Order: sequence, then structure tokens, then C-alpha cells
Amino acid sequence: MNYIQTLQQAIQHFSSPDVCIKTVADMRWPNGPECPACGHDEHYWLASQRRWKCRDCKRQFSVKVGTIFEDSPLGLDKWLISLWMLANCKNGVSSYEVARDLGITQKSAWFMLHRLRYAMQNGSLLKLGGSGAEIEVDETFIGGLARNMHLAKHRERITGPGKGSKTAVMGILKRGGEIRTAVVEDVSRRSLQSHIRKNVKPGVAVFTDALASYKGLNVAFQHHVIDHAVAYVDGKIHTNGLENFWSLLKRGLRGTYVSVEPFHLFRYVDEQSWRYNNRKLAHDGLRFREAMRRISGKRLTYARLTGKNQVVQTSAS
Repeated sequence: MNYIQTLQQAIQHFSSPDVCIKTVADMRWPNGPECPACGHDEHYWLASQRRWKCRDCKRQFSVKVGTIFEDSPLGLDKWLISLWMLANCKNGVSSYEVARDLGITQKSAWFMLHRLRYAMQNGSLLKLGGSGAEIEVDETFIGGLARNMHLAKHRERITGPGKGSKTAVMGILKRGGEIRTAVVEDVSRRSLQSHIRKNVKPGVAVFTDALASYKGLNVAFQHHVIDHAVAYVDGKIHTNGLENFWSLLKRGLRGTYVSVEPFHLFRYVDEQSWRYNNRKLAHDGLRFREAMRRISGKRLTYARLTGKNQVVQTSAS
């Protein structure tokens, strides 16, 4: 699959169901398929059903079981092309565009894309830092003005009682390396600094703007401040790397997705973070392979996605 570098090549390659199954199986099981139920590696192939049957527990399983594709009636050809587009379109791809291109409903495309975004979430516990590392920290606000919404009930549902009309997002960027983002409740000192301590090694150089919430970081870090009322750059002291990321994020939200509910915002942020962290890969095929490595062990149901099971969802980035 190393020769696949363009969308056209991907469409041609994944037009065969057997090729799709082999691609996903090779990614999941480099040493051969294993039964998701018992872990046994002895099985036989049921060609008419395109699935395996375990010789030990006698259960049948497809390549979708235990992945983000589980229980989906859509074929892997549609799933893999959607993943290719989401991983490589710089400004994202809308559910309406995917629905038109793949010949499925917009609702199915919307659910599919959210499941793929879930696979892209980064749950790393390793802190950013290292010798000579430089970390930028910044925050932004995403959303429309509540006064521009004509329906009072819709306005209250978006803003919530006593809350502002925009959602706060913070970012932590290791210059030349990884970015981590999180949707936060507010931009208070407690909220922002807890995320910084969780993701950054002590003693590292940290660059922020002059927001009062960052005061006190010099106790644990080499804290450098740039006051945007005076200047945006003072030698190495700036947050321009994160400003660049915010512009990419907002361009996608406004131009591609147009309107994003605060309830789902963190997934769109995770999507853009994933693309940013893999921006230096040589071609689209490598980004697709990197995304494919994340499909196993993750499942997002429609009830959980829409909040019908009352599961509280927070960012994993």
C-alpha cells in the first residue's frame, strides 16, 4: 500500500471489498487475525460471509469487530475513503460533501465522520518538554454571538444560563513538534494552569501572552510573557505558532463546518490537532496509515455521540 499517495489511487485501490478487509486486517493483526472474543489465533475463513470463525470459541468475527467501524452497515470502501479525506483535507471535510461523494445520507456521513474524529483523539500521558524545549501556551474563543441568534430557546441552549456565547479552547504547542488542545470551561488561572502542569514538564521554557491567568507559572517553569498591547514578537518570546494553529482551526470551522455545536466542538478541535501533528509526513498515504493505526479498541455509539445516554464527554487531547 506504500504506492498509494493520492485520493484517486485510494479510490481505485479500495474499490474491492477483499482489498479493504486485507488492509484493515494487516493493520490490526500484523501476525495474522486473532479472535476478539478469546484472543485465539487459530481460525478459518468463511469466504461467502467475508469473516473468520474461531476454532477455539467457535465465534464468528469480521474485521470491523473491535474497531471504530463496528456495527456499521456501510462498506469498508466508504469508511476508508472517508478516513482518507478527513486525514488529508487541510480545512476538514463536511458531512454534506462526504454524503454526495459516497452516495450515502448526510446523517450517516455525519455519524461516520464523528467516529473517525474519535479515533484521532490523542490520549498521551507523556509530558511535553526535553532539553532546550520551548512551549507556547495560548487560548482562544470559538462560537457566534448569542445576539445574532433569532430564536431565544436556541440561544439559551447554546449559551446556557449565565454563560457566555463562545467556548474557550486552550492550546499547548512544543515548537517544531506536537500540539495539544482542550476545550475548557473558562480561562481562569485554575483551569488553564492545571492543563499546563498536566501536559508540560517542570522547568521548561513556557511562552504566553499577558493574560492574568498565567501569573505564577514562573514557580514551576521558565515563564516568558509577551504583552500583545505592546508587541507580538520580542525575539523568541511570542505565541505565533499557536496563532497560526488558531487561524487554521477557525478557517475550517467557519468555512467547512459553518456551525458547530459546543457539545461536539472538542472533536473538531481534536481533528485539526491530529492533522497539525502529522503535517510533516511526506504524503497523504502516510497520514492515512497513521490514522488507520488508531481504529482498534475504539467505539462510539450514536446514543453516546448525541448524549442520549447522558455520558459526559470531555476532550482527550
